[in-house]
Amino acid sequence: MPKKAKSKAKSKAKLNIKKSKKGRRAAPPKRRKVAVSIPALEAAATEAADFAAKHEAAAAESKGAAEQRRSHTDAARQEVAKLEAAAKKAKRDVAWGAAAVKEANNRAAKLDALAEKARREATGREAAAERARRAAAEKARREAAQQAKREAAEKARLEAIERAKRKAAEKAERDAARKAEREAARQAKREAAEKAKIEAAERAQREAAEKAEREATRKLER
Repeated sequence: MPKKAKSKAKSKAKLNIKKSKKGRRAAPPKRRKVAVSIPALEAAATEAADFAAKHEAAAAESKGAAEQRRSHTDAARQEVAKLEAAAKKAKRDVAWGAAAVKEANNRAAKLDALAEKARREATGREAAAERARRAAAEKARREAAQQAKREAAEKARLEAIERAKRKAAEKAERDAARKAEREAARQAKREAAEKAKIEAAERAQREAAEKAEREATRKLER
């Protein structure tokens, strides 16, 4: 509660207390110089006592009201203190919330940057893996082509060797056949020559025998 309001409430309470005291100390009505009877005096005294009792009750009521106002003032002061504390706490909470929001924004920005970096790195790794896959496929293709070429060359070489072997075998067979033919021809020629020689010798023997026989016959005839 502000100090001016507090001071004003205290001044008002003091003023009420003074008024109640003045009421208590109020003098009875001035005596009149007249002859009065005892009952009248007793009635006046009773009236004065009632008046004093009323003023005392009013003073007590004023004092109670002052106490109540003081209690209300203390409660209001406490409420104001609570509100001020709540306001300070709210300000601190707002400041903390702003700092937390800023920190969260910064953290989110960092996470976004890390996510972007990770995405770029993942894209780079994927591109590198794709390049490596293509290079491996190209290498495998070249190796397969070279292997096929080597196998084809080896197959051609083996086929050439096989053809050469067949040709050599065929040539050897032909050479052997020709050689056998030549040998057979020579053998037949030798045999024919031998036969002709034998036949010539036999013919010569026959002719000699016939000649001798003819000569012997001529000698006998002579």
